[in-house]
Amino acid sequence: MTKAELVNHVAETVQLPKSKTEAVITSFLQAIMEALHKGNKVELRGFGSFGLRHRQARAGRNPRTGAMIQSPAKTVPAFTAGKAFKETVQQNGAAASGATHDLVTHMQTPFWRV
Repeated sequence: MTKAELVNHVAETVQLPKSKTEAVITSFLQAIMEALHKGNKVELRGFGSFGLRHRQARAGRNPRTGAMIQSPAKTVPAFTAGKAFKETVQQNGAAASGATHDLVTHMQTPFWRV
């Protein structure tokens, strides 16, 4: 789902114009980025939390030339899904994978055995 699709979906759900909905979503995302920039953690109960993870410097290899290069230490944003989010994905994922499994099993069976 793209940001535009998300804006359309939310605008239809809450009965707001798309321009106002886009402004709200943009402000929401900007607030998360600003909080992380300041070093804070953002927790959305039931959804998840946004935080920073620190990666240590490491030695790597340029795949084109094979030369060893040093990758510097850096801080990267990270998202950890909340319990309710994980449970929702598990329930929907289990239902979808079951249907896919039945379809795959059916497709692997020769048509004269169906």
